[in-house]
Amino acid sequence: MLDQLQRLGEHVGAWLYLIAGGLAFAEAAVLVGMVLPGEVALLVAGFGAHQGWVSLWPMVVVAVLAAALGDSVGYEVGKWLGPKLLGSGIGRRIGVERWAKAEAFLHRHGGKAVLLGRFTAVLRALTPGVAGAAHLPYLRVFLPWNLAGAVIWGGGCVLLGYGFSASLAVVGRYLAWGPIVLVAVGLVVYLVVRSARRRRTT
Repeated sequence: MLDQLQRLGEHVGAWLYLIAGGLAFAEAAVLVGMVLPGEVALLVAGFGAHQGWVSLWPMVVVAVLAAALGDSVGYEVGKWLGPKLLGSGIGRRIGVERWAKAEAFLHRHGGKAVLLGRFTAVLRALTPGVAGAAHLPYLRVFLPWNLAGAVIWGGGCVLLGYGFSASLAVVGRYLAWGPIVLVAVGLVVYLVVRSARRRRTT
């Protein structure tokens, strides 16, 4: 798996900014998140930042901006299309049950749903559109919660991927000594047990 990611990163390079940012944007803007959660792309981008394929903090900025813009576009789509979106081909494929779940979530949590929905793939894709259809105030309610969620989710996913890659590097260094340590521990245990048995027999 790691070898495959390494080969992917070598071929993709700086295009990873566009790919990861594009998927984070499209998740709510065009409901791509129903098929491919954007967090997967951002986690890979964070991994790639540690590997040197892209720079960490520019990638964090791209992730946050893409997530915020994607939700804003999703809000506008929901605002202008409203019930037509539910009755469209995409809406029917998503299913009435998922739309109802997103609507109930919005009614239960209000503006906070925009932030809380970030952490569930289905809600992350649907909540902005539902908020737009419900005419949730954009500047006063939707935008602040959207920005907060974009920072926590977008930046957090990239940093989590980065931290995962860094931890693998540390584990890899220790694993090089792992077999030697295990053999040494096994030898010490064997000698202690053997010595205890000799004392019991004498």
